[in-house]
Amino acid sequence: MRELDVKEQVVAYCQLLHQKGYLAATDGNVSVRLGPGRILITPTGVHKGFLRPEELIVIDDGGRVVEGRGAPSGEVAMHLTALRLRPDRPVVMHAHPPTCIALSLFKNLRLNGVLPEVILSVGRITVVPYARPISQALGESLVGFVEKGDALILERHGTLTLGRSVHDAYALVERLEHAAQVLHRAHLLGRPPLLPDHEARALEEMYERSRP
Repeated sequence: MRELDVKEQVVAYCQLLHQKGYLAATDGNVSVRLGPGRILITPTGVHKGFLRPEELIVIDDGGRVVEGRGAPSGEVAMHLTALRLRPDRPVVMHAHPPTCIALSLFKNLRLNGVLPEVILSVGRITVVPYARPISQALGESLVGFVEKGDALILERHGTLTLGRSVHDAYALVERLEHAAQVLHRAHLLGRPPLLPDHEARALEEMYERSRP
């Protein structure tokens, strides 16, 4: 795919994230590995609902700008860590879906073993312990988590999804937020019952077999 096409995809999905309420104003960031030493990333301080292809920046594996004006996302360390640890997933998307963030504040909630569609689509909902946004520590916090899954909730902060395409990464944001909304409503009614163990294991095996 041409780099211009990739840029246009990133812009289109950033606008969709904003329209869906999965991020606000300058929140969120997306990166795409274009090739060795070339990573496309959204700029810092730009409203994602009005982002333009020419505003995107290309950095190298050390985070240094090689093309474009301005500065890359302040959370570049998070993207570099995810891309380094998951060479099989060239797209990283960070969004701020409200319900996912809200559920991440409460460690006693049942997020797994409840909804079969969640197991089949993301495996397990994993909440990465809090690390300060726009810091090297945020990148380090992913170690041990991002290697095991393509869809993570960052405590108090948002979601991090990985995909083979921008569309795949975006779809996982939708799946996480939809699951969070259902689980939130279920917890308002009481403590959601778990699936039987044998059924949860069978669904997990189906998920593992389906992963590309």
